[in-house]
Amino acid sequence: MPIIIADDIIEQTSLSEEQLRIEMAIMLYEARLLNFGKAREFSMLDILSFLELLGQRKIEAPYSDEDFENDLRLSKEIHLPL
Repeated sequence: MPIIIADDIIEQTSLSEEQLRIEMAIMLYEARLLNFGKAREFSMLDILSFLELLGQRKIEAPYSDEDFENDLRLSKEIHLPL
């Protein structure tokens, strides 16, 4: 479903459409209304850029026990030191 935001509202924020989309994605993620993947997708940023923005704002990024186990397994498979 497309969301249409009136130009005068966008202009009042002094943000570009891209910046507004990113701010909305971060806000929805921080409020836990979108998960990380969907918020990142909505922002249209790559994963590292979205993670960097979250870090700059001291917003917790997702990292579950399952993520850790996957990273540990992958590091062993490609022989990376931890």
